[in-house]
Amino acid sequence: MSIAIAAGPGPQDLHTPAMRRRVIAGTTIGNALEFFDFTVFTFLMLVIGPLFFPAASSYGQLLLTTATFGVGFLMRPVGGMLIGSYADRHGRRAAMTLTLWLMGLGCALIAAAPTYAQMGVTGPALMVLARLIQGFAAGGEVGASTTLLVEHAPREKRGFYSSWQFGSQSLGVMLGALTVALLTAALSTEQMQAWGWRVPFVIGILTVPVGAYIRRNLEETLEPPPRAAEAGTRAGAGHQPLRRVLAEHKALVVKGILLVIGGMVCAQIIGFYMPAYANKELGLPATSTLSASVVLGAIGFLMAPFVGMLADRVGRKKVIFWSRAAMVCVLLPCFQWLVAAPSTGRLMTVIALLAVLLALQTAPVITMLPELFPKAVRTTGMSVVYGLGISVFGGFAQFFVTWLLHVTRNPMAPAWYLMVTVTLSTVVLFWIRDRTGHEIDTREA
Repeated sequence: MSIAIAAGPGPQDLHTPAMRRRVIAGTTIGNALEFFDFTVFTFLMLVIGPLFFPAASSYGQLLLTTATFGVGFLMRPVGGMLIGSYADRHGRRAAMTLTLWLMGLGCALIAAAPTYAQMGVTGPALMVLARLIQGFAAGGEVGASTTLLVEHAPREKRGFYSSWQFGSQSLGVMLGALTVALLTAALSTEQMQAWGWRVPFVIGILTVPVGAYIRRNLEETLEPPPRAAEAGTRAGAGHQPLRRVLAEHKALVVKGILLVIGGMVCAQIIGFYMPAYANKELGLPATSTLSASVVLGAIGFLMAPFVGMLADRVGRKKVIFWSRAAMVCVLLPCFQWLVAAPSTGRLMTVIALLAVLLALQTAPVITMLPELFPKAVRTTGMSVVYGLGISVFGGFAQFFVTWLLHVTRNPMAPAWYLMVTVTLSTVVLFWIRDRTGHEIDTREA
């Protein structure tokens, strides 16, 4: 089976500084566009809920809308396994281009979905289908793009290079929240319900060709496999990366999943649920809560490269451990302070502090995941870990917290949920090797 390899410079020129800068820029732009498409849904939940689930109560609408958002995460492990395997056989660049077009298809379905009043359950069904497609795409995107960044990076700068994965996700979140905030401020409630909520998804469709063009010009890092005659049975095994990951690296998969769930839950609650929480539970205006998400995305985008450099200097595990310890310590006081006297200023302050701690823990985790696996199965391994870790704990975090708030009637429920999850996720650090500054492609693949 042939391998898709970029034409042009020879292997000796693959990792020149100019090409590395181009890979960072191309990956960041494409990934930001994809995460804009994937996450903008969550900032529109309070508008989408009444349109697609009108028979439900206010609580039921939010619960059903968060569940619709969450179903996208059910497909992330599947997308991670299949697209990750595709990337380990046909190249990281080809996989990244595929995920971009799939994400655009999901946006098109959402933008065209009829409301419940127009076509009954057809609209919600199309929403679920679109989220499944987007989840499938996102599951493959993170592994392929992070692997490309890590494999282009010098060993002493892998944290810096891979930090752009988290930075680009934050950029996508910031752009999504900013777009919805501007629409909310510019349009009336009636206009927003009639057509305004569709605009971000139309924007998502229009950005796909731009991202695809950028990615088509990135340099591939996956070398062709050895000839079957020279490699014997190992060549055949190399063409089945998913089987190899599940058969040979089960312990690494389990450790990786436990490591990733803490950051994923924090990202979902702090980054995506807080607007709905502050509006529904604390009574703050929608524009204020969306502005808080813009702040969170901006902080993540600006901090990510500096956190990557810090992790390269002192080690991934130290940065992750101490940032998570700080997160656990400040969560309860932050929520208590916010709930005691809700205001836009307090919300912004809490979000900004938690955003800093989120960036400090997430950027090094994203670096450690591809470092766990040998090159021949790296994208598949990371995609499986990331997809499984985020599918339940991350994707349905908003659903769980909404349910907890309803059952307990305790506004501290999000804080307690985060504290327990982050603590459990941190313990596994003691059983994971920190490969900061070491070669990762010297092991047998």
